[in-house]
Amino acid sequence: MTLQQLKYAITVANTGTITEAANKLFISQPSLTNAIHELEKEMNVVIFNRTNKGISVSKEGEFFLSYARQVLDQASILEEHFKGEEGRKKQFCISTQHYSFAVNAFVDLIKKFGQDEYDFSIRETTTYEIIEDVTNLRSELGILFMNDFNEKVISKILRENDLEFHTLFTAKPHVFISRKHPLASKKEIENEELLEYPYLSFEQGEHNSFYYSEEIFSSMERKKNIRVRDRATLFNLLIGLNGYTVCSGVIDKKLNGKDIIAIPLKQKDFMRIGYITHKKGNISRLGETYLEALLKYI
Repeated sequence: MTLQQLKYAITVANTGTITEAANKLFISQPSLTNAIHELEKEMNVVIFNRTNKGISVSKEGEFFLSYARQVLDQASILEEHFKGEEGRKKQFCISTQHYSFAVNAFVDLIKKFGQDEYDFSIRETTTYEIIEDVTNLRSELGILFMNDFNEKVISKILRENDLEFHTLFTAKPHVFISRKHPLASKKEIENEELLEYPYLSFEQGEHNSFYYSEEIFSSMERKKNIRVRDRATLFNLLIGLNGYTVCSGVIDKKLNGKDIIAIPLKQKDFMRIGYITHKKGNISRLGETYLEALLKYI
Protein backbone atom coordinates (compact mmCIF):
# COMPACT_ATOMS: atom_id res chain seq x y z
CA MET A 1 0.00 0.00 0.00
CA THR A 2 1.33 3.44 -0.94
CA LEU A 3 0.26 7.01 -0.29
CA GLN A 4 -0.28 7.34 -4.03
CA GLN A 5 -2.78 4.47 -4.04
CA LEU A 6 -4.66 6.02 -1.14
CA LYS A 7 -4.77 9.34 -2.98
CA TYR A 8 -6.11 7.56 -6.08
CA ALA A 9 -8.88 5.84 -4.10
CA ILE A 10 -9.94 9.04 -2.36
CA THR A 11 -10.02 10.94 -5.66
CA VAL A 12 -12.24 8.27 -7.22
CA ALA A 13 -14.56 8.43 -4.21
CA ASN A 14 -14.74 12.23 -4.37
CA THR A 15 -15.39 12.44 -8.12
CA GLY A 16 -17.64 9.39 -8.36
CA THR A 17 -16.18 8.14 -11.64
CA ILE A 18 -12.94 6.56 -12.83
CA THR A 19 -12.94 8.82 -15.90
CA GLU A 20 -13.14 12.09 -13.99
CA ALA A 21 -10.67 10.88 -11.36
CA ALA A 22 -8.15 9.83 -14.02
CA ASN A 23 -8.41 13.25 -15.69
CA LYS A 24 -7.92 15.01 -12.37
CA LEU A 25 -4.91 12.82 -11.51
CA PHE A 26 -3.43 13.10 -15.03
CA ILE A 27 -3.13 9.33 -15.48
CA SER A 28 -4.82 6.86 -17.82
CA GLN A 29 -8.03 5.12 -16.84
CA PRO A 30 -6.49 1.61 -17.08
CA SER A 31 -3.60 2.66 -14.82
CA LEU A 32 -5.99 4.08 -12.24
CA THR A 33 -8.24 1.01 -12.38
CA ASN A 34 -5.26 -1.32 -11.92
CA ALA A 35 -3.96 0.72 -8.98
CA ILE A 36 -7.34 0.52 -7.24
CA HIS A 37 -7.60 -3.23 -7.87
CA GLU A 38 -4.11 -3.80 -6.47
CA LEU A 39 -4.95 -1.78 -3.36
CA GLU A 40 -8.17 -3.71 -2.78
CA LYS A 41 -6.37 -7.03 -3.29
CA GLU A 42 -3.50 -6.16 -0.95
CA MET A 43 -5.76 -4.83 1.82
CA ASN A 44 -8.41 -7.53 1.29
CA VAL A 45 -11.20 -4.97 1.05
CA VAL A 46 -13.78 -4.05 -1.61
CA ILE A 47 -13.61 -0.27 -1.63
CA PHE A 48 -15.94 0.27 -4.60
CA ASN A 49 -19.08 -1.49 -5.76
CA ARG A 50 -19.04 -1.84 -9.53
CA THR A 51 -22.22 -2.07 -11.63
CA ASN A 52 -23.28 -1.32 -15.20
CA LYS A 53 -24.33 2.12 -14.00
CA GLY A 54 -20.90 2.96 -12.59
CA ILE A 55 -19.18 2.72 -9.22
CA SER A 56 -20.09 3.62 -5.66
CA VAL A 57 -18.24 3.41 -2.37
CA SER A 58 -19.07 0.28 -0.41
CA LYS A 59 -19.87 0.33 3.30
CA GLU A 60 -16.47 -1.12 4.20
CA GLY A 61 -14.95 1.23 1.62
CA GLU A 62 -16.27 4.23 3.53
CA PHE A 63 -14.60 2.87 6.66
CA PHE A 64 -11.33 2.24 4.81
CA LEU A 65 -11.32 5.68 3.16
CA SER A 66 -11.94 7.45 6.45
CA TYR A 67 -8.65 6.05 7.72
CA ALA A 68 -6.94 6.65 4.37
CA ARG A 69 -7.79 10.36 4.65
CA GLN A 70 -6.25 10.44 8.10
CA VAL A 71 -3.06 8.83 6.78
CA LEU A 72 -2.78 11.40 3.99
CA ASP A 73 -3.49 14.24 6.41
CA GLN A 74 -0.71 13.06 8.71
CA ALA A 75 1.66 12.69 5.76
CA SER A 76 0.81 16.24 4.75
CA ILE A 77 1.63 17.50 8.25
CA LEU A 78 5.00 15.71 8.11
CA GLU A 79 5.79 17.31 4.76
CA GLU A 80 4.81 20.73 6.00
CA HIS A 81 6.98 20.38 9.10
CA PHE A 82 10.12 18.92 7.54
CA LYS A 83 10.02 20.08 3.92
CA GLY A 84 8.49 23.52 4.47
CA GLU A 85 5.38 25.03 2.94
CA GLU A 86 6.82 26.65 -0.18
CA GLY A 87 5.65 25.00 -3.35
CA ARG A 88 3.39 22.47 -1.62
CA LYS A 89 -0.18 22.38 -2.87
CA LYS A 90 -2.51 23.14 0.04
CA GLN A 91 -5.78 21.27 0.46
CA PHE A 92 -8.71 22.15 2.69
CA CYS A 93 -12.44 21.42 2.71
CA ILE A 94 -15.35 22.46 4.91
CA SER A 95 -19.06 21.67 4.77
CA THR A 96 -21.61 24.16 6.02
CA GLN A 97 -25.21 25.17 6.25
CA HIS A 98 -26.04 28.27 4.24
CA TYR A 99 -24.30 31.05 6.20
CA SER A 100 -22.74 34.12 4.62
CA PHE A 101 -20.15 34.37 7.40
CA ALA A 102 -18.90 30.88 6.47
CA VAL A 103 -18.23 32.11 2.93
CA ASN A 104 -16.58 35.33 4.14
CA ALA A 105 -14.17 33.38 6.35
CA PHE A 106 -13.39 31.05 3.44
CA VAL A 107 -12.48 34.03 1.26
CA ASP A 108 -10.14 35.32 3.97
CA LEU A 109 -8.50 31.90 4.23
CA ILE A 110 -7.73 31.80 0.51
CA LYS A 111 -6.40 35.35 0.54
CA LYS A 112 -4.01 34.43 3.34
CA PHE A 113 -2.90 30.97 2.22
CA GLY A 114 -3.68 30.81 -1.48
CA GLN A 115 -0.48 30.11 -3.42
CA ASP A 116 0.15 29.40 -7.08
CA GLU A 117 -1.46 26.01 -6.45
CA TYR A 118 -4.18 25.09 -3.98
CA ASP A 119 -7.25 22.89 -3.80
CA PHE A 120 -9.83 24.37 -1.39
CA SER A 121 -13.50 23.37 -1.20
CA ILE A 122 -16.54 24.81 0.55
CA ARG A 123 -19.73 22.75 0.41
CA GLU A 124 -22.98 24.55 1.22
CA THR A 125 -25.11 21.47 1.62
CA THR A 126 -27.67 19.61 3.71
CA THR A 127 -27.27 18.96 7.42
CA TYR A 128 -27.08 15.19 6.84
CA GLU A 129 -24.27 15.60 4.28
CA ILE A 130 -22.34 17.95 6.57
CA ILE A 131 -22.31 15.27 9.26
CA GLU A 132 -21.45 12.59 6.70
CA ASP A 133 -18.58 14.66 5.24
CA VAL A 134 -16.92 15.20 8.61
CA THR A 135 -17.58 11.60 9.68
CA ASN A 136 -15.72 10.30 6.63
CA LEU A 137 -13.06 13.05 6.90
CA ARG A 138 -13.94 14.49 3.51
CA SER A 139 -14.30 17.81 5.32
CA GLU A 140 -12.18 18.94 8.24
CA LEU A 141 -14.96 21.09 9.71
CA GLY A 142 -18.72 21.21 9.47
CA ILE A 143 -20.80 24.26 10.40
CA LEU A 144 -24.37 23.86 11.67
CA PHE A 145 -26.69 24.96 14.45
CA MET A 146 -28.40 23.32 17.40
CA ASN A 147 -31.19 24.45 19.70
CA ASP A 148 -33.43 22.95 22.36
CA PHE A 149 -35.58 21.28 19.70
CA ASN A 150 -32.95 19.39 17.68
CA GLU A 151 -30.12 19.06 20.21
CA LYS A 152 -30.95 15.59 21.55
CA VAL A 153 -31.27 14.09 18.08
CA ILE A 154 -28.25 15.82 16.52
CA SER A 155 -26.06 15.19 19.58
CA LYS A 156 -26.92 11.47 19.47
CA ILE A 157 -25.96 11.29 15.79
CA LEU A 158 -22.70 13.13 16.46
CA ARG A 159 -21.79 10.76 19.30
CA GLU A 160 -22.50 7.71 17.15
CA ASN A 161 -20.09 9.05 14.52
CA ASP A 162 -17.30 10.14 16.92
CA LEU A 163 -17.98 13.82 16.24
CA GLU A 164 -17.87 16.79 18.60
CA PHE A 165 -19.83 20.05 18.49
CA HIS A 166 -18.08 23.30 19.44
CA THR A 167 -20.22 26.41 19.96
CA LEU A 168 -19.11 29.54 18.10
CA PHE A 169 -21.88 31.88 19.23
CA THR A 170 -25.48 31.96 20.42
CA ALA A 171 -27.94 33.97 18.34
CA LYS A 172 -31.48 35.21 18.85
CA PRO A 173 -33.59 34.13 15.83
CA HIS A 174 -34.19 36.79 13.19
CA VAL A 175 -36.51 37.05 10.21
CA PHE A 176 -34.85 37.68 6.84
CA ILE A 177 -37.16 39.70 4.58
CA SER A 178 -36.98 42.19 1.73
CA ARG A 179 -36.39 45.82 2.56
CA LYS A 180 -39.71 46.52 0.77
CA HIS A 181 -41.65 43.88 2.73
CA PRO A 182 -44.82 45.18 4.49
CA LEU A 183 -43.23 44.26 7.86
CA ALA A 184 -39.86 45.87 7.10
CA SER A 185 -40.45 48.90 9.33
CA LYS A 186 -41.06 46.84 12.48
CA LYS A 187 -38.41 46.59 15.21
CA GLU A 188 -39.57 43.08 16.15
CA ILE A 189 -41.81 40.55 14.42
CA GLU A 190 -44.15 37.94 15.91
CA ASN A 191 -44.81 34.58 14.22
CA GLU A 192 -48.50 35.40 13.87
CA GLU A 193 -47.65 38.37 11.66
CA LEU A 194 -45.91 36.08 9.16
CA LEU A 195 -48.77 33.65 8.56
CA GLU A 196 -49.88 35.16 5.23
CA TYR A 197 -46.42 35.25 3.69
CA PRO A 198 -44.48 32.43 1.95
CA TYR A 199 -42.02 30.65 4.22
CA LEU A 200 -38.69 29.80 2.58
CA SER A 201 -36.43 27.02 3.82
CA PHE A 202 -33.50 24.97 2.56
CA GLU A 203 -34.45 21.57 1.20
CA GLN A 204 -32.75 18.66 2.99
CA GLY A 205 -33.12 15.95 0.34
CA GLU A 206 -34.24 12.49 1.41
CA HIS A 207 -33.32 13.37 5.01
CA ASN A 208 -35.92 16.14 5.22
CA SER A 209 -36.59 15.68 8.94
CA PHE A 210 -37.53 18.62 11.16
CA TYR A 211 -34.40 17.84 13.17
CA TYR A 212 -32.15 18.33 10.13
CA SER A 213 -33.69 21.66 9.19
CA GLU A 214 -31.45 24.74 8.96
CA GLU A 215 -34.28 26.95 10.16
CA ILE A 216 -35.35 27.26 13.77
CA PHE A 217 -39.04 26.49 14.54
CA SER A 218 -39.05 24.05 11.60
CA SER A 219 -41.93 22.01 13.07
CA MET A 220 -44.39 24.92 13.01
CA GLU A 221 -47.34 24.61 10.62
CA ARG A 222 -47.26 27.18 7.81
CA LYS A 223 -49.79 27.70 5.03
CA LYS A 224 -47.26 28.62 2.34
CA ASN A 225 -43.98 26.72 2.08
CA ILE A 226 -41.22 26.97 -0.52
CA ARG A 227 -38.06 24.86 -0.33
CA VAL A 228 -34.88 25.78 -2.17
CA ARG A 229 -31.33 24.46 -2.53
CA ASP A 230 -29.18 27.61 -2.57
CA ARG A 231 -28.96 31.04 -0.96
CA ALA A 232 -29.21 33.02 -4.20
CA THR A 233 -32.57 31.47 -5.07
CA LEU A 234 -33.84 31.95 -1.53
CA PHE A 235 -32.97 35.65 -1.48
CA ASN A 236 -34.47 36.23 -4.93
CA LEU A 237 -37.74 34.69 -3.70
CA LEU A 238 -37.63 36.75 -0.51
CA ILE A 239 -37.63 39.85 -2.69
CA GLY A 240 -39.99 38.72 -5.45
CA LEU A 241 -42.67 37.10 -3.29
CA ASN A 242 -42.45 39.01 -0.01
CA GLY A 243 -41.34 35.73 1.50
CA TYR A 244 -39.35 35.22 4.69
CA THR A 245 -37.00 32.82 6.37
CA VAL A 246 -35.75 32.48 9.95
CA CYS A 247 -32.02 32.58 10.59
CA SER A 248 -29.26 33.80 12.91
CA GLY A 249 -29.45 37.48 12.00
CA VAL A 250 -25.84 37.63 10.79
CA ILE A 251 -26.12 39.25 7.38
CA ASP A 252 -23.59 40.47 4.83
CA LYS A 253 -24.60 43.12 2.31
CA LYS A 254 -21.84 42.19 -0.14
CA LEU A 255 -23.01 38.57 -0.38
CA ASN A 256 -26.73 38.88 0.38
CA GLY A 257 -27.37 42.26 -1.22
CA LYS A 258 -28.66 45.52 0.22
CA ASP A 259 -32.29 44.53 -0.36
CA ILE A 260 -32.34 41.93 2.43
CA ILE A 261 -32.70 42.91 6.09
CA ALA A 262 -32.80 41.00 9.38
CA ILE A 263 -35.41 41.78 12.05
CA PRO A 264 -35.52 40.06 15.48
CA LEU A 265 -38.24 37.45 15.90
CA LYS A 266 -40.25 37.74 19.12
CA GLN A 267 -39.76 34.18 20.29
CA LYS A 268 -38.04 32.75 23.37
CA ASP A 269 -35.50 30.45 21.80
CA PHE A 270 -31.88 30.66 20.70
CA MET A 271 -29.64 29.17 18.03
CA ARG A 272 -26.24 27.79 19.05
CA ILE A 273 -24.20 27.97 15.89
CA GLY A 274 -20.95 26.04 15.92
CA TYR A 275 -18.66 23.64 14.12
CA ILE A 276 -18.21 19.88 14.31
CA THR A 277 -14.94 17.97 14.17
CA HIS A 278 -13.96 14.32 14.16
CA LYS A 279 -12.47 13.00 17.39
CA LYS A 280 -9.88 11.07 15.37
CA GLY A 281 -8.70 14.11 13.43
CA ASN A 282 -6.63 17.13 14.40
CA ILE A 283 -7.47 20.65 13.29
CA SER A 284 -4.86 21.75 10.77
CA ARG A 285 -3.22 25.14 10.55
CA LEU A 286 -5.65 25.99 7.76
CA GLY A 287 -8.55 24.92 9.94
CA GLU A 288 -7.37 27.07 12.84
CA THR A 289 -7.00 30.06 10.53
CA TYR A 290 -10.48 29.50 9.14
CA LEU A 291 -11.97 29.42 12.65
CA GLU A 292 -10.18 32.66 13.52
CA ALA A 293 -11.72 34.26 10.42
CA LEU A 294 -15.17 32.96 11.40
CA LEU A 295 -14.94 34.65 14.79
CA LYS A 296 -14.17 37.93 13.07
CA TYR A 297 -17.39 37.85 11.05
CA ILE A 298 -19.77 36.64 13.74
